Amino acid sequence: MTKSTLVKDYMTRAVITVTPDTPNEEVIQLMKKTGHDGFPVINNGEVIGMITAFDFLLKKWAGYVRDIMSTDVVVADESMSLNDAARVLFRMGISRMPVISEKGTLVGIITNTDIVRSHIERSTPMKVRYFKKTLEQLYNIKTKLVHEKVPIDRLRPTQNRVYADELQGRTYELRRGLAEPTIVVKTGNRFILVDGHHRTVASRKLGFKEIDSYVITLDEDIKLGMEKTADKEGIFSLDDVEIIDDAQHPLIAITGPLRKDDKVIKK
Repeated sequence: MTKSTLVKDYMTRAVITVTPDTPNEEVIQLMKKTGHDGFPVINNGEVIGMITAFDFLLKKWAGYVRDIMSTDVVVADESMSLNDAARVLFRMGISRMPVISEKGTLVGIITNTDIVRSHIERSTPMKVRYFKKTLEQLYNIKTKLVHEKVPIDRLRPTQNRVYADELQGRTYELRRGLAEPTIVVKTGNRFILVDGHHRTVASRKLGFKEIDSYVITLDEDIKLGMEKTADKEGIFSLDDVEIIDDAQHPLIAITGPLRKDDKVIKK
C-alpha cells in the first residue's frame, strides 16, 4: 500500500521546545548541540511563538526567549499535504513549521529534512512503475517503459496551471542537474505528460528543447481519461498552461498573537 502524503505521516513527533522564560544563552547552546535553527515556544501547553537563529541575528538578544521570539507563527495542519507544506517552507524561507492539532496543541514539527525523506520514499522510479502497472490493469494492455529524452513541444499537458514558486524550485534544480525525469505516456503518436508539469514549463522557459522522461508506451492507441479531461478544459499545448502566483492561493496559516491578553506576547 502506498503511504499517504500528508504532513502527519512524515512529521517529526519528538519536538524540542522552549518556554518564554528560557534564557537566550540556553537556547544558543541548544542550537549548537542539536544543529536545529529554531524551536517552538510553549506556554501553558500552547504554541505562542518561534525562536530562531534569525531572531538572534536581527535583534538584541540578551535576556529571555520572550524578549526576541517571533509571535507571527507559521504553522501546519496535520492534514496538510506534503506538497503544500513544502511550498510554504519555500515561500517563507523557513526550514521548519510546528504542526498543530485541531485542538490547537503541538503534535509535531515538519522540516525540510522530513520533506526530503518523504520525497526519497516516493521517488519517481517507484511512482512510474506503479503507474505503468495501473495502466496495464486498467486497460488490459501491454506497455513498454524506456528512459529517454522527449521533445518538449511534442508533450501534451494534462493540467492547466503551475505555481510560480515551484517553478523557481524546479529552475534551481535544472541549473544544477538535480531535477527528476517527467512521466510521459505515449499512445499512438501522442506524448501525454502525466507528471512533471512544473519541471517541463521551467525547462521550456530556460530554452531546453528536450526533457529527460520516463516514457510508458502503450501497445495500442487508447484515449486516456486525463486526456479527455484536458480536451474539455481546452488544454492542448504548453501555451495553454497558466503560471499562477501563489499569493492568489493562500496556503499559509499565520496565527498572529494567539493570546493578546498574555503579557508575554508583544507586537
